[in-house]
Amino acid sequence: MSVDLATVKRVARLARIAVSEEEAQRMTGELNGILGFVEQLSEVDVTGVEPMTSVTPMAMKKRVDAVTDGNKADDIVANAPNSERNFFLVPKVVE
Repeated sequence: MSVDLATVKRVARLARIAVSEEEAQRMTGELNGILGFVEQLSEVDVTGVEPMTSVTPMAMKKRVDAVTDGNKADDIVANAPNSERNFFLVPKVVE
């Protein structure tokens, strides 16, 4: 893929960046160089290579996936004006 002057100006307008004619000409060459490098990367054979999230091997910290009530129901309703059996009591607002 190659970038022309019209594309650079359109992208600059969409990004709300003011570029002069001279800057647009320079950016055309720079963007074509970047896209050429990306095309070179797509030529690399990566079959059998696992995707990485970091350059150093890391293991995710995991916790036991157990369903509990947290044993904090009493603490949660402790400051409530009215509660009953660990539920908040509120006045009726809908008839």
